[in-house]
Amino acid sequence: MEYSRRKFISFMGLAGIGVFLTPKFLTSCGSTTTPTAGYNTLTNKKIEALKTIVLEGLTPSDKDDLLLANGLNYHTIIKWQDSINETNTFGFNNDFTCFIPLDENNPNDGLLWVNHEYVSPLFVSNFINSEENELEKTKEQVDKEMYNVGGSIVRIKQEKGVWSVVKNDPHNRRITAKTPMKINWDTPIKGATTLIGTNSNCSGGITPWKTFITCEENYDGCFGETEYDVNNIVTHRPSWLGWEKIYNYPPENYGWVVEVNPKDGMAQKHIALGRFAHECCTLYELEDKRVVAYTGDDKNNEHLYKFISSKPGSLKEGTLYVADTINGKWLALDWENQPLLKSKFKDQTEVLIRVREAAKILGATALNRPEDIEIDPITGNVFISLTNNKTKNDFHGSILKLEENNGAFDALTFKASTYIAGGEDNGFSCPDNLAFDLSGNLWITSDMSGNAMNKANKPYFPFKNNSLFVIPRYGKDAGKVIRVASAPKDAELTGPWFSPDGKTLFLSVQHPGEQTKDLKNPTSKWPFDSDNIPKPAVVAITGDLIEKMNKLSIIEA
Repeated sequence: MEYSRRKFISFMGLAGIGVFLTPKFLTSCGSTTTPTAGYNTLTNKKIEALKTIVLEGLTPSDKDDLLLANGLNYHTIIKWQDSINETNTFGFNNDFTCFIPLDENNPNDGLLWVNHEYVSPLFVSNFINSEENELEKTKEQVDKEMYNVGGSIVRIKQEKGVWSVVKNDPHNRRITAKTPMKINWDTPIKGATTLIGTNSNCSGGITPWKTFITCEENYDGCFGETEYDVNNIVTHRPSWLGWEKIYNYPPENYGWVVEVNPKDGMAQKHIALGRFAHECCTLYELEDKRVVAYTGDDKNNEHLYKFISSKPGSLKEGTLYVADTINGKWLALDWENQPLLKSKFKDQTEVLIRVREAAKILGATALNRPEDIEIDPITGNVFISLTNNKTKNDFHGSILKLEENNGAFDALTFKASTYIAGGEDNGFSCPDNLAFDLSGNLWITSDMSGNAMNKANKPYFPFKNNSLFVIPRYGKDAGKVIRVASAPKDAELTGPWFSPDGKTLFLSVQHPGEQTKDLKNPTSKWPFDSDNIPKPAVVAITGDLIEKMNKLSIIEA
């Protein structure tokens, strides 16, 4: 797609006085920040200050370190195996992060939720397999792997500019692949109303009622998948982790959006939002307190979904829709009123379990790995990362923009367009997580596969390591894609989330050294612990540049 700064301005929209009216859902729940009261006031003075910011972007790097642009610095908050209380440790491969202040008037003390997406058996369970010697995991090894996924809740506080975990705080707890959780649905799933554990937790969000949302993405890697042929004959596709050989849990227990109460750790799975590889779940609260939830299926040629509740504060009563982006329509995945679905499935529960099939029957648009979804706090436009689709020769991905009809998030029609395409011309590849800061600047992380990065014969070679980018909304750099952080070797940067005052960017460094074959010779040594083993970690990025970029969040005297 042809791209220019002029198009950027028309796509994103520039703000004038009074335009930056952060919607209620962003101040009460949000998807990339949880601003406290009074941090969203727009004035001419602040806009003019934003226009003067000078960004010195990084050049692509393959160095084994977390590199930051001038004006930024970082410190590690928590890393794999760190103790969070007397009995629990921080899990592996941290992904999505979000933060809820304990007191909405104090942005420096609150609860950090962190997803733990998946495990690398070599690191976690010391399991080594090969084509020549197919080994079976022991129950102890599987238990270790199941413990290291799910999520962590930790209380963190900032003192003298440094964020740290409050050890042994009563809120600190782990949610794992063995944590029992109810379903928010009237019909049992495979005969059960309580399911065991959550896994493959990728991105997420926060609800308007201040609970955490975590999304089960590549669940088939844990317990496999149930597959149906044209005659509805059922077979089981094995998982690559092989957990079903020890614990025979149905695959249908996984692939859902999960809600976790930060106060007691109680969790429930929301069946009404459908079962697929959920990358994220981004919520919008309507004026009448009904909820709209956007979520994407992160797989080649899968779909974009939207749930619209029919009752206030419900993620159960309502309708799930799938997007036809060609015709700009939301198609109802409603068994009762869709004859095509009635002819294929026995009831609404089966539609939701097999929602990928249902979406295709209705003619949903196949997309190139829809991942993170964020709502522009200024225009209300919906942005969706389409990471890539190599089967369609889309190696670098793009960002899709949706404009709901009349700006209504419960509308059933919309306009879709490509906001920006990845590639060398625009300086980034494979967009993944998105985040809008308190000034409306767009932040992007990249997700190039570790086995494809820094290979001279691969299309990703010019980009070097995965990175964090920002597209400024104001000033001479408006519309430019600027690299502000470069990840360690094999890693990706995930889960960007801004603190309530906009002065800290929480960020995960996920799977450094993932290509390691021998623990004595890891491909990365970040974060440079004494044991020289790479460890996923959550960092706090601070500095003058973060504060300047969030000028709109600074209260003027």
